[in-house]
Amino acid sequence: MSREDPPELIELIDQLEKLLNDSELSELEIEAGQAGLVLRKPSAFAELAASDAAPQASASVGASSVQVEESGQSGQSGQPVFRGHVVTAPLTGLFYNSPSPGAEPYVREGGQVSIGQVIGLIEAMKLFNEIKSDMSGRVLRIHAETGALVKAKQALIEIEPI
Repeated sequence: MSREDPPELIELIDQLEKLLNDSELSELEIEAGQAGLVLRKPSAFAELAASDAAPQASASVGASSVQVEESGQSGQSGQPVFRGHVVTAPLTGLFYNSPSPGAEPYVREGGQVSIGQVIGLIEAMKLFNEIKSDMSGRVLRIHAETGALVKAKQALIEIEPI
């Protein structure tokens, strides 16, 4: 394979990047089968960072978590309302709660988790990415099922800080 003849995937990504840059969109997310790709303009990162400074809960670009106010009620929009700190998926892919089939899960509901502890794996483009907790506490709920497709910013686990 030479530089003059890039693979089809690279050509497609280059075309998508040009499409994004030539449009007014700030983000482009594409899924095909089990593969996914998210392209963002630098301005999209600035918008997300600015929304993080707002008092309401929102996912941050650099971190994989969101702090949500305590509440036992469902939101009017049908979105789940979380009672604790939520660790979210940093990318789209298949979620696994253990290192291999039949192995003990990384975390269990009611169990303790510490900062930097692996809470699961996300497989994207045939690569396994370790997802780590950014807070210590007790696991209130595991939102993602093993083997299920999770999208970027989707809740994985909910933690009660200690």
